[in-house]
Amino acid sequence: MYFYLKALHIIFIVTWFAALFYMPRLFVYDIEARAKEATTRDILLEQFRIMQKRLWFGIAWPSMIITLILGPWLAIELGYHPAEQAWNWLNWKIALVVLLTIYHVACHKIMLMLANNKVPMGSQGMRMWNEVATVFLFGIVFLVVFRNTVSLLYGITGLFALIATLMIAIKLYKLLRR
Repeated sequence: MYFYLKALHIIFIVTWFAALFYMPRLFVYDIEARAKEATTRDILLEQFRIMQKRLWFGIAWPSMIITLILGPWLAIELGYHPAEQAWNWLNWKIALVVLLTIYHVACHKIMLMLANNKVPMGSQGMRMWNEVATVFLFGIVFLVVFRNTVSLLYGITGLFALIATLMIAIKLYKLLRR
């Protein structure tokens, strides 16, 4: 049973992250479409609304819910009890998943704001927001793979290096677009 649960957990993690990578990209397109002439803008915004709703309610929410059910189920199968554990890799992973879930809810709020013609940030800010899921993915995967073999200090340093690299890449992209 454990390996079936683990396989399904991984599959739904992948689909959840796929949605979290693509949704903010749709937000960027949505925000940039608002600068187009009226006819083009209206057509694009209508299409982006359809794409956002299908992605969000057809993939993102179901994947998140199934992931959040299977993860604790796997932990129970392994005999994990958080109250009995010191802060090990799994506790840090759980903390990152909680933050990822908050990010997911924040994306939902952004989708609702855009649907109500409220733009929470410019396209450049949304491009940075788009990279938040990447940071979570790196942190979670490295915790799972290395577990307790890498110190917390190295892990945090690596995450900050990743964030700095992503921010530099976004700035370079902006310069290249000009």
